[in-house]
Amino acid sequence: MPESASPEVVVQRQLDAYNNKDLEEWLSTYAPDAKQFELGGKLLAEGHEEIRARTAPRFSEPNLHARLLARHIVGNVVIDHEDVTRTFPEGPGHIELVCVYVVEKGLIQSASFSFGPVVLHR
Repeated sequence: MPESASPEVVVQRQLDAYNNKDLEEWLSTYAPDAKQFELGGKLLAEGHEEIRARTAPRFSEPNLHARLLARHIVGNVVIDHEDVTRTFPEGPGHIELVCVYVVEKGLIQSASFSFGPVVLHR
């Protein structure tokens, strides 16, 4: 991704790769030393190796899909509100997320997530 790519373009490319379950394309939107956090500061993963290990298992879920509900852009920060369908250990369901991406030089430098409750499909 060119360094001149807008933050919105980078985050949309990340979302498209997620929905296509293309781990390599998805990971290429992150800086090699990027960090993922829970909103509030708890570190979830740092660097491509940890981010890959955290995310790879969900790319094998047959129903994985993130639906964008809203997007706000303030400078180099992109805030997405998503509804994500997944297969949880308890079964298929969905979860709402707020994702805050900081994009610099055409790559996601950090991503922070606020997780809603898991809602199982009955």
